[in-house]
Amino acid sequence: AKSSSDVLIEGENGTGKEVVASEIVRHSARAHKPFVVVDCSAIAPNLIESELFGHVRGAFTGAARDRDGALAEADGGTVFLDEIGELPLEAQPKLLRALASREIRRVGENRTRKVDIRVIAATNRRLEAEVNNGRFREDLYYRLSVVTIRVPPLRERKDDLPILVDCFLKQLGAENKSHLFTPEVLEEMSRYDWPGNVRELRNFVERRIVFGNNPDFAAPSDPSPASQPGKDGPQAPAINIEIP
Repeated sequence: AKSSSDVLIEGENGTGKEVVASEIVRHSARAHKPFVVVDCSAIAPNLIESELFGHVRGAFTGAARDRDGALAEADGGTVFLDEIGELPLEAQPKLLRALASREIRRVGENRTRKVDIRVIAATNRRLEAEVNNGRFREDLYYRLSVVTIRVPPLRERKDDLPILVDCFLKQLGAENKSHLFTPEVLEEMSRYDWPGNVRELRNFVERRIVFGNNPDFAAPSDPSPASQPGKDGPQAPAINIEIP
């Protein structure tokens, strides 16, 4: 956090990659500077350059006014490139050039401008494998992965379950509901693999708060083949709510 190095965060969906990015920024010298989030998976391919670098009026149909892109908006602070593994291959060279030089040029403009940014990227893919398969540029991968953080899935850190439950109870203002998570309940939770990771766990905690101490209420069934009805493997306890 105290450095200015670019960071790549890898982990499955729901493991908390954006939380990790936010914490890095919160403890950095750029904590009070802009923090701009770009969801690379949600941008139409023909608008990626505009979203990242900005555009000038008339640069393309619909460009009614000048607009700064995410990298300019983050000047002095941090840009978080979420789901960087979804960035189309054809857009990657321009991003690489901008990150290497810390210079950007808006679409339709000739001049470049310097930007002072720290880059944090996140992906649910293993980018090394994407590079080997030709779906991600090797040079961009090395540019982004100065420091690489792998966020483990919840099934690999089940000792964190009590800590995370306490955290979510505090976030939800429900510390008085801690009696719903007895050692027996936590033990049962530890036998489940949580395919939705921390995001699924938070939903479960909130639902248990809403429905109270129903002993049959628990997380949804694991969709993996090993835990389908009639199969062996870890099961989430069944939901069994009677409605008059």
